[in-house]
Amino acid sequence: MKNPIILFSLICIAFAGCKKEPGVGGDAEIKGQVWKYQLNGSLTDTIADYAAEDVYVYIVYGDNSGFDKRVKTDYNGNFRFPYLYEGKYTLYTYSFDPYELDGQSPVIQEITIEDRKEVIEIERMNILAEP
Repeated sequence: MKNPIILFSLICIAFAGCKKEPGVGGDAEIKGQVWKYQLNGSLTDTIADYAAEDVYVYIVYGDNSGFDKRVKTDYNGNFRFPYLYEGKYTLYTYSFDPYELDGQSPVIQEITIEDRKEVIEIERMNILAEP
């Protein structure tokens, strides 16, 4: 190149104009907990509730179809999705549902990360245990 200052300026402008899409690679984090409720045989009363261990939680980046990543909860029902960019995310897990043909229904939460280093702790995701 004849003028390195012009080339450097063009590269800076190109990188400054790049907006990161939702997904992995950033400094933000979403974390939460899944809690399980055990109902009696007639499904009318809760007989126990406890941390949901080894339950999959799924994350969808932006408007993607299908999930982009999944993690299992730990022994306390906790999970986390680290290293995220700013943007819109959908988290979901599955709960027992006796009224659905396949016996389960999704529990969904939508989250928006607005700050580059934001740590969002979502509201507890409650699911039903199979009787």
